[in-house]
Amino acid sequence: MTKYDIVIIGGAIMGASLAYYLRKEGFSGSLAVIERDPNFTHSATTLSAASIRQQFSQPENIRLSRFTLDLFRRLKQEFGDEADIGFREGGYLILATEEGLPVLQANHDVQLAEGADIVLEDAATLVKRFPWLSGDGVAAGAYGVSGEGWFDAHAYLHLFRKALRGMKVDLVTASVTAIARQGDRVASVTLDTGETLEAGLVVNAAGPNAGKVAALAGIELPVEPRKRNVFVFEARERYEDMPLLVDPSGIYVRPEGSVYITGGAEDEAGEQAADPTDFEPDWSLFENEIWPVLATRIPAFEAIKMTRAWVGHYDYNVLDQNAVIGPHPQVANFIFANGFSGHGLQQAPAAGKALAELIVHGQYRTIDCRAFSYERIVEGRVFRELNVI
Repeated sequence: MTKYDIVIIGGAIMGASLAYYLRKEGFSGSLAVIERDPNFTHSATTLSAASIRQQFSQPENIRLSRFTLDLFRRLKQEFGDEADIGFREGGYLILATEEGLPVLQANHDVQLAEGADIVLEDAATLVKRFPWLSGDGVAAGAYGVSGEGWFDAHAYLHLFRKALRGMKVDLVTASVTAIARQGDRVASVTLDTGETLEAGLVVNAAGPNAGKVAALAGIELPVEPRKRNVFVFEARERYEDMPLLVDPSGIYVRPEGSVYITGGAEDEAGEQAADPTDFEPDWSLFENEIWPVLATRIPAFEAIKMTRAWVGHYDYNVLDQNAVIGPHPQVANFIFANGFSGHGLQQAPAAGKALAELIVHGQYRTIDCRAFSYERIVEGRVFRELNVI
C-alpha cells in the first residue's frame, strides 16, 4: 500500500489549485492528486463559460473572486513570462426589472463595501452607454467597469497543472472506488486500478461528482451534477463593447472572439441531478427560450445563426448554491472544496490558498472561509448566494 500525507480527489482547477498552494505554503509531505479524466474532456473546468465577476450577494464570494482577479493581474509574475490566459476585462452587466431592483441594489451595496468597481445605472443611462441594448422592462443594471470578464479555461488549468510537475506532486490517473474509515478518520482510498493509497488527509475536490465521493466515506454532501447548456451563435453585428450581459430572465450572452456564447435557460424549479454521462445539448432551449430573449434585449440579434453547442455540469449545492469549504466536524481529516454551483472556476485559486493555509498553518490567513463550513450542512442552515448565473 502506497502512503501519502495528503490525497486530493479531483485534479481539475480546484484540486490543482490546492496542490499548488500547499507547496507554496511550505507543505513538504507526500502529495497525490487523483484525476479520472486526464484530458478533462468532461470536466466542469474546461466546459464552463470561463468568466470572473465581483457581482455576488455574499461578501465572502466577492473576496474569493477578487483574490483570483489579483492573480490574473500578476499572472506572469506567478507563472512566468509566457503565462497568458487571454483575460478580457469586458465586465458583467446584470439587469433587473422593477420587481428585482431591491435585490440588485442590496447586492450592489455589498459589492461597493468590498471595493468592487461596479456602477448601478437606470435603463436610460445604460442604453446611452450601450446603444445596441433595449431597456424595455428593465429598471436598472449593475455594470462591472473593471475587474470582471472572461478567459481561456484550458490555458488557466494548464498553468497550474504544469507548475505541479516541478513541485513533487504525484498526478495519478484513476477513479476512486472506495474510501475506508477507521472511526472518526478516513484511512485510505481505493482506485479502480486496484491500488489502495493510505492517506493522512483526504480532500474532496471532485466537482460535480463530489456528493458521490463523500458518500464513499459515509458522509452526506448535498452536491450533485446539474446540466448546463452553452450555445454558440454568429451575428452580423460585432459589439466590441459588449459585457457579459445577464437578462432578468437569467439568460446570458457574451462575445467570444468573432462569435457569441449564450446560456442560462434551464429552469431550476423541480430540476433533478444530471446523468453524469449526459453531455448532449438540449437544442430546443436555444430556439424556444434563448433566442426570443436575445431578440428582445438586443434587437440586432433577431437575425442570428446558431453554430454549435456544448454541455457542462455544475457542482450544484442543493442547500444554498454556495461552496462547502473546510474539514468535516467529526471526520477531521476529510476536507471539502465543493459545491461552488457554477463559480468554482473563478474561485478555485482562492479556495486552494485558503485550504492550504488551514492545512499548513492551522488557520485561514488570506481569506476567512468559515462561513462556507460543513457545519451549516449538518444544521440545515442556509448561506445562500443570490447571484448564481
